[in-house]
Amino acid sequence: MTTPMLLGEFTRTLDERYRVSLPAELIGPWAESECILAKERPGCLSLWEAAAWRQRHEASVELIRQKILAGKLEGRIAQVQTLGRLLSTRHRSVRLAQRGRLIIPEGFREFLGVEPNSEVLVLGAAVCVELWSPEAWSRYLAARMPRFGKLFQSLSR
Repeated sequence: MTTPMLLGEFTRTLDERYRVSLPAELIGPWAESECILAKERPGCLSLWEAAAWRQRHEASVELIRQKILAGKLEGRIAQVQTLGRLLSTRHRSVRLAQRGRLIIPEGFREFLGVEPNSEVLVLGAAVCVELWSPEAWSRYLAARMPRFGKLFQSLSR
């Protein structure tokens, strides 16, 4: 199944148990399926449909595995170890609870940087859903909005 382009910006409140209700407009097709929650950048988590995530993730990991077996990463063991550490803690399988609620697991809470009973921005990022701390989103948007026109033109040609 092809996922439609996910777009939209929604403000939600993270409850005292680190649950956030996700907009049906963004997660409708995934409501009953397994999802992958991933650490993207400080202040941002992404939520992916599991099959789409695994396809991208496994292809990339397999490419690196083949390079290791072929000896193409000799002398770069520290970088390979760093990648392994980050891959080990970057993502986690999750299921959405009733009414599209996501429970943000420990380890991901700190990375998102949002306390209970505070706002979280939920964004459609075309191919996934993102959760942002408002401060991190403001910084990201301010840095990238000036280049929006050029990006849109380059992708739509």
